[in-house]
Amino acid sequence: MARDHLDLDPENRIKPARGRLLVSEPFLPDPYFRRTVVLLCEHNEEGSFGFVLNRHMDMAVSDLMENLPPVASQVSIGGPVQSSNLYYLHTLGKRISGSEEVVDGVFMGGDYEQLSGVLSADERLSKHVRFFVGYSGWGKDQLDKELEEKAWLVSNGEKARIMDVRTSDLWAQTLRAMGKPFAPLANFPDDPSLN
Repeated sequence: MARDHLDLDPENRIKPARGRLLVSEPFLPDPYFRRTVVLLCEHNEEGSFGFVLNRHMDMAVSDLMENLPPVASQVSIGGPVQSSNLYYLHTLGKRISGSEEVVDGVFMGGDYEQLSGVLSADERLSKHVRFFVGYSGWGKDQLDKELEEKAWLVSNGEKARIMDVRTSDLWAQTLRAMGKPFAPLANFPDDPSLN
């Protein structure tokens, strides 16, 4: 029997782990996570956390933090947890002590004073940093339950996709990059009742 080319429930064999992407299913009713892509920075038996990659703010980092040069880095809304805190991902590696590698070439956090010093010395390096207000978090077994409920698909993370803030529709592009079985999901309308 031929495979249905419009399978809206393709099998997703990739398991969640640090450095992987969570891609919301097109049917996810949660308005906060609707059509989002989340970089998982941690996933273990105690829970999971990460940053939404495709929710941006019209605000400069220097509006949020003192002692930071006026850099061109865009600020994103990382999630609803601790939304008064600023977090960052970067590709500056060990130039920022205390940073942890999340996926090949992408690091999380590290010494803020060092980051500020590096960006003050060369503002062009700001293109290697992504800032987030808040983060997305799941308690023990919560993400696994949401995966069973088909709220999320899991994809491999890669530096170019994670650090690119210019992509206009990261959600659809990520689904298409996951392969032919997932591509039709990228074209699913925002509101199917309007078709």
